[in-house]
Amino acid sequence: MEHQRFEGERTLMRIHIGESDRWENKPLYQAIVELFRHEGFSGVTVLRGVGGYGSSSRGRGLYHTTNILRLSQDLPIVIEVVEYSERIEKILPKLDEMVGGGLITLEKVRVILYRSAK
Repeated sequence: MEHQRFEGERTLMRIHIGESDRWENKPLYQAIVELFRHEGFSGVTVLRGVGGYGSSSRGRGLYHTTNILRLSQDLPIVIEVVEYSERIEKILPKLDEMVGGGLITLEKVRVILYRSAK
């Protein structure tokens, strides 16, 4: 099978939120994925963490974990998307509105993508 290769610079955006965060009566991570789809982003990945804590929990012992003895309802969620920096910058104001408490990071990445030749 023959493959085509794409290579170039993009921006990786990671959005760190909690599983219990909501936007307009739905899980925030789901609303963000729907926003990216509506805006025509080529792909998004949602990762559910097995444990962690954020700035609001620091020092108060509120470590969220999947431990069977303590089934947390607020596990960490990380949403990743790789896109042109201009498109990321354009969508940031909407994300600022949606993400009430969390962390958004941006970094330049070198993309190498392999696709089967059509």
